[in-house]
Amino acid sequence: MSAARASAAQPAPGNGRGAERTLLKMSELAERSGVSPGTIRYYLREGLLGEGADIVRTSRNMAYYPPDYVERIALIKRLQEERFMPLRVIRGALREDPERVRALIELEDRILERALASAEDSRRVSRKDVAERYSVPRNVLDRLAEIGVLTPNQRGYDQDDVKIIEAIATFRAGGYEEALGFTVYDTLRYREALEPLVADEVRALLDRLAGEVAVDRAMEIVAAGVEPLRELLGAMHSKLLLAELRRQHSS
Repeated sequence: MSAARASAAQPAPGNGRGAERTLLKMSELAERSGVSPGTIRYYLREGLLGEGADIVRTSRNMAYYPPDYVERIALIKRLQEERFMPLRVIRGALREDPERVRALIELEDRILERALASAEDSRRVSRKDVAERYSVPRNVLDRLAEIGVLTPNQRGYDQDDVKIIEAIATFRAGGYEEALGFTVYDTLRYREALEPLVADEVRALLDRLAGEVAVDRAMEIVAAGVEPLRELLGAMHSKLLLAELRRQHSS
């Protein structure tokens, strides 16, 4: 056996088990990862693949690389292409806790898959049925769609859209009309307030669950929190509204 092949079959240093792993030549690493050798060398120079302690160099121009680089390169590409993270941010995240980054990505993907599946399974309500069921003018619904509050497609409105339409119909029945200055654009105030809150909520949720509990259990926790969160937001809004009215009255 040649020296190079002997080196490529040696136990991987630093894995703590003494198990043997077949190391990869650069060409093999590039083929398995789907990334060019030039990009891989750039990742190595930038420290994105760790400190390089597992690399076995047999000569100035020949080296063998651990097979787990394939998975790490795939993770780097996903963070770049799907989450638009710059390499300096990726480097910091991977240096700090690469396993947690993988757990975070897996949890995000599972949540998104479930949300998309739920949206597909959700029975949509046609525009005609909405018009017959709720006394909301078509031009109001169209404006709500234009500003992104509603997101109908050719099959109609999803269940969240229907709840929004129902709420607006109830508002209008209670006297919240255009003649008094209430328009569809008032909904933007709530959306703009909720967007940073939701972003912060997602960050906190993923940070606390990713890598701490199994993904299936994390999904159960996420699902269990949907309805209580709606109740919490409604109750807190009512409490704050009453407090503000009292403050206005006393000032």
